[in-house]
Amino acid sequence: MNQFHAKRKFLHAAESACFRRELCQKDDGELPKVHRLTKTNKNPEKIVIIMNDSGNTAAAAAMGLGMIVFVLLIVLAIYAFFCFCYKRICEKCGVAPGVLIWIPIVQLVPLLQAARLPVWMIILFLIPLVNIVVFLVMWVKICQARGKSGWLVVLLLIPIVNLIFIPYLAFSE
Repeated sequence: MNQFHAKRKFLHAAESACFRRELCQKDDGELPKVHRLTKTNKNPEKIVIIMNDSGNTAAAAAMGLGMIVFVLLIVLAIYAFFCFCYKRICEKCGVAPGVLIWIPIVQLVPLLQAARLPVWMIILFLIPLVNIVVFLVMWVKICQARGKSGWLVVLLLIPIVNLIFIPYLAFSE
């Protein structure tokens, strides 16, 4: 059913409801208005149905959905890249990460092993403020295991530069 027939059918139903005086109110010299669905700016007390004849709604919805899918694919690609970097870091520190490195939160287990910290410290990541300290200590230890300076972790605190820190540890010698 095309848009014209759908609108015609809707208006016929609205007019018959107006005839029964259920949904609308008719002023002198005015066409009936169907109430109870959408508020208008002119008269916020009354609620009036507003129909869009332009047909742009479906195109806008499709475009919005396309943008959401595009953003999700970009985020998934970035996540996969950083997981690959974590895998390289663990391998260079002498730890076999396996598939754990690809699972969110569980990826901390191989990273803690690469930092030579006990695995039970993963519980400390659940405590606010303590998790920041444990996170920084873990990366300092990973930097030292890779033969880099522990002060390199300061780069994690600088926006934009912190995105380069993990790939640097993964791909440097």
